[in-house]
Amino acid sequence: MLAKLNENKAFDKIIEPNLKIQGNEFDECRFTDCDFSNSQFLNGRFTNCEFIGCNLSMAKFSGSTMNDVFFKDSKLLGINFSDCVDFMFGVGFEKCLLDYCSFMGKKLVKTNFSDCSIKNAIFTDADLTKAVFKRADLAGTLFFHTLLKEADFTTAINYALDPALNVVKKAKFSLYGLPGLLAQYDIKVQH
Repeated sequence: MLAKLNENKAFDKIIEPNLKIQGNEFDECRFTDCDFSNSQFLNGRFTNCEFIGCNLSMAKFSGSTMNDVFFKDSKLLGINFSDCVDFMFGVGFEKCLLDYCSFMGKKLVKTNFSDCSIKNAIFTDADLTKAVFKRADLAGTLFFHTLLKEADFTTAINYALDPALNVVKKAKFSLYGLPGLLAQYDIKVQH
């Protein structure tokens, strides 16, 4: 089913929770309506791949490369993206559940998080320069020592971040997001 080397393949409706594979390579592959929850993709390589309508909750990608990987309508709860290889790391998300994910130390320049739930996630020591959080729900998400230069939060909701502990130069926020920037000062902003 999942060969060591996979190029230009479509994987549809594969239900394999708790799968464990090591060293598999996926190049220009598309995964649709698959369930790989609690699976382990160790030391793998994903290049120009798409995951559409998939469940990857609690999956592990230790030592794996993700280069230009796009996730849409997918459940990615609790994934530690920090375990992925840093070199050429590139991901994008649309209408995904990213609650409890960790992006600690990841370079996510120009990454799009569109219509995603990103609750209780971790972006410590990450580079989110020019990232776009379009209609993203960031309740409980931690931004600490994070580069947020020119990041766009204008339509994001429920975020709280301390501008003194992050680099926010030229980042974009809406007037409604102002309480999330002032929360640590216990200031109440009236609308």
